[in-house]
Order: sequence, then C-alpha cells, then structure tokens
Amino acid sequence: MRLKKNIATSEEGFIFNPGTGDSFSTNEIGTEIIALLKDEKPQKIIIESICAKYDVDQNQFEKDLDDYLSQLKDYTILE
Repeated sequence: MRLKKNIATSEEGFIFNPGTGDSFSTNEIGTEIIALLKDEKPQKIIIESICAKYDVDQNQFEKDLDDYLSQLKDYTILE
C-alpha cells in the first residue's frame, strides 16, 4: 500500500487530496500510519511499529488497520 504522490499531509493529522479537493483529519495513530505509508513501509512493519509503541492487541490492531486502509482507498488516498 502506498499513498498517492500528490497527497499532502501534516504532522497534526491533516490529509489533503488535491485531485479531489477533499480534506480529512486523523488521530495520532492514524497520523503515524500515514507517515509510515509515506515512507513506503510494508503493512507488517506498520503493525510491528504501532504495536511496539502503543499498548494494543496485535490481532485487533490488524483488523483496525485493514479497516483504516480500506477507508483510505475509498477516499482515493492510496494507490
């Protein structure tokens, strides 16, 4: 999974898609996921990174990440 190249993001969780004119905001974990996606990290690394930093159940986070990535696809944020 990769972010589209033209997607603008901020450290505060603001996401802007200039192709559609849509903007979104996300929470702290979402912001970190976006940053990892920008760095083209694979899903396995994203899961390991977030689970190591936060006290989250890995199985639950994998499901939540799948949902989040599906939302990003629906909003045409991902390639």
